Amino acid sequence: MKYTEEHEWLRAEDDLIVVGITEHATTQLGDIVFVELPEVGMTVVKDEEIVVIESVKAASDIMAPIDGEIVEVNDALTDNPSLANEDAIGGGWFFKIKPSDPSQMDNMMDEAAYNKLIA
Repeated sequence: MKYTEEHEWLRAEDDLIVVGITEHATTQLGDIVFVELPEVGMTVVKDEEIVVIESVKAASDIMAPIDGEIVEVNDALTDNPSLANEDAIGGGWFFKIKPSDPSQMDNMMDEAAYNKLIA
C-alpha cells in the first residue's frame, strides 16, 4: 500500500488501483455525512479534484492521486457515507482507477513513512 501527503491510500489490485482516505484523515474530519464520487469512465489527471466529502466538522476535496480512468466507484458510500469512518482501509474505499502511468506511485510513501508524517 502507498500513501499520499493528502492522507489518501492506494492499493494495487491486478491492473487497478483502489483509492481511499486513511484512518487519520477520517479522525481529522469527524463523522462523514456526505460523499460525492466521480463518474465511472471519467479520465482524471493527478491533483484534479474528483471527490467531495462533507463531515460534521468540514467539507473537503479529494484529489486524484494519479492519472487514469475511473473504472468503479464505491456506491455503498453514497447510501452510507459513515462507512469511510467505520472501515477506512477496507469497505470505505472511494474509487478504483486504471492508471495511465503506474510509475506515478513510485515516489509515494510506504506505511512507515506515512506513520512518521502523522506522528
